[in-house]
Amino acid sequence: MKYLLVAAVAIFSIAAIAFRPVAKKNIYSFKIKALDGGTIDFSKYKGKKILIVNTASKCGFTKQYAGLEKLYEDHKDKLVIVGFPSDNFGGQEYQNDGEIQEFCQKNFGVKFPLTTRVDVKGDNTTPVYKYLCNKSENGVLDATISWNFNKFMIDENGNLLAHFDSKVTPDSEDILKYLK
Repeated sequence: MKYLLVAAVAIFSIAAIAFRPVAKKNIYSFKIKALDGGTIDFSKYKGKKILIVNTASKCGFTKQYAGLEKLYEDHKDKLVIVGFPSDNFGGQEYQNDGEIQEFCQKNFGVKFPLTTRVDVKGDNTTPVYKYLCNKSENGVLDATISWNFNKFMIDENGNLLAHFDSKVTPDSEDILKYLK
């Protein structure tokens, strides 16, 4: 009888471990090197929406930097924009982080945070983009980054809300509806 009780407790313990809820990952799990040499810690943005954008300095969509900066300035009380410079599409980003920073400041007065240059697709995809593009990680959707200036909206609790392709501009109602 004693062995039966011990076996039952052991089986119950194993079952409890196997079926316990897994902690849901969100954007607050990530930190990444900033273009200015610091660190972008997404947990510091709790309580604000976050718009994540893969950027490039020499792209037909580069003019969206102006719209992103305006959106950031107009809504900085409730929105943070984080740009991820990437050279995954047609060699359209500078190789040097200093050149990227100078370009963004000089041409668009960018004040929102930018990461160092990263990959947003392929074998060396940065972990943030692995999370954003895979439903198995974000619990919401699978997304394919097909070009520069794709956007991801994150809610105030760090959870993914939506993905927008390059043609969706920063002043689009598709984005603005999340800020009302």
